[in-house]
Amino acid sequence: MLYTILCYKDEDVVTAWSAEEDAAVMGRLERVHEGLARAGKLGPSLRLLPTTAATTLRKAGEPPLVIDGPFAETKEQLLGFYVVDVADLDEALAIARDLAAANPGGAYELRPVLLYNPDPRGAARGTG
Repeated sequence: MLYTILCYKDEDVVTAWSAEEDAAVMGRLERVHEGLARAGKLGPSLRLLPTTAATTLRKAGEPPLVIDGPFAETKEQLLGFYVVDVADLDEALAIARDLAAANPGGAYELRPVLLYNPDPRGAARGTG
């Protein structure tokens, strides 16, 4: 079963890290990633650029309104996500706990994923 693990954290905290602090966190996360990859459980994982790089399309009216920024009313921002292939929620929670130990603070939201549209680029590369 596929789960996505959404990574939330106060973006101001993360962007205030020195290059060394950022590298240390990413190094700890990489050790978790390597174990998941060896076990065949790690799918795509992405680190999002800061919310200052975001654009939002609001679809409440016609035409939809395009504005700079995420404009979400939250104290924590979505900073990235993982897709993991696991047996159940308990296994996904175990992975989230490992990620949390590597990068404390913030929150991880776990959601089951239904595969809507497989990546057609995989077939073009001969991997699908």
